[in-house]
Amino acid sequence: DMGKRVMVVDDSRVLKMQITKLLEGTDYELAAYCRSGEEAIERYEAVNPDLVTMDIIMPGMDGLEAARVILEAHPEARVIMVSSLAYGDTYDEAKSIGTKGFISKPFQKKEVLAAFEKAFSDTL
Repeated sequence: DMGKRVMVVDDSRVLKMQITKLLEGTDYELAAYCRSGEEAIERYEAVNPDLVTMDIIMPGMDGLEAARVILEAHPEARVIMVSSLAYGDTYDEAKSIGTKGFISKPFQKKEVLAAFEKAFSDTL
């Protein structure tokens, strides 16, 4: 049984390390790490991840815009937004474009894995 492949999109290498560590010993593996929304869009098809974690605030294109582009091209994509700024309107916007969840920073392993699981259980 293959692990589920996660693409992490975040301009912070620290976050990449945190998530890599957090996924050790779980059913998930880091399939790709992108430092920008543009890179995520460019690499999505080649990587074909089971799940994407998308930071909202990044230089260049923000995460909501990148998520929107990915979901328009791949409606089946599972995207979870990650942010230290979990404002109501951001949350609503994320939901309206079809993302599967929201993780706020700093996060805990339990919270991340619960959000991941929920993203997979939502499959219609």
